[in-house]
Amino acid sequence: MAFITRLFKSSKLLLLPILLAWSFQTAAEGIGTTRAQAKLTASGQLLISSRFQTELPDQLRQALSQGVPLNFTLSYQLSAPTIAAYRFKISQIVSSDNQVQYKLSYHPLTNRYRVTVGTFSTEYNALDTALRGIGAIANWRVLTEGTLSGISANEAKAEIRLVLSTSQLPKPFQINALNSRSWQLDSGWKTLSITQE
Repeated sequence: MAFITRLFKSSKLLLLPILLAWSFQTAAEGIGTTRAQAKLTASGQLLISSRFQTELPDQLRQALSQGVPLNFTLSYQLSAPTIAAYRFKISQIVSSDNQVQYKLSYHPLTNRYRVTVGTFSTEYNALDTALRGIGAIANWRVLTEGTLSGISANEAKAEIRLVLSTSQLPKPFQINALNSRSWQLDSGWKTLSITQE
């Protein structure tokens, strides 16, 4: 019995560096949330402000440097109160007002990165700086007026998510995206911290 106990203790020590290396690798690539806040307005709407930290794997960095634009989608969902959340889900079947599209591209002639949101675009000298613009938004007014009227901030619950839109990649890269986890960048649904305006 003592031998098994000593073996278990020593195997835990051997596994520790492997687990640390694995957790560092997973944290090094992907999308993390650095800001996820919302204000509940007097008109019953939410003002969402978010910021993400995105780390691209080497394959995506290479694709970007070869002129492949990367499209990201920022979306939100309402999950409480229940009736308002249910109406929101029904309305999203016919509408996509709950999304903001970001496009990251690289221009080799100028050696600059461009982030485009709708018709607005900004250029950056470094990739890390450009990635800070992906998913960054301030006071994004969502929901129709009156959706959360009479609801307090602690009764409301909503989430945001930033994801790489692999369906908008050129076809050969879509195949890569299906076969490689490193192409599947997704922050997952992150709960918004909601306060009263």
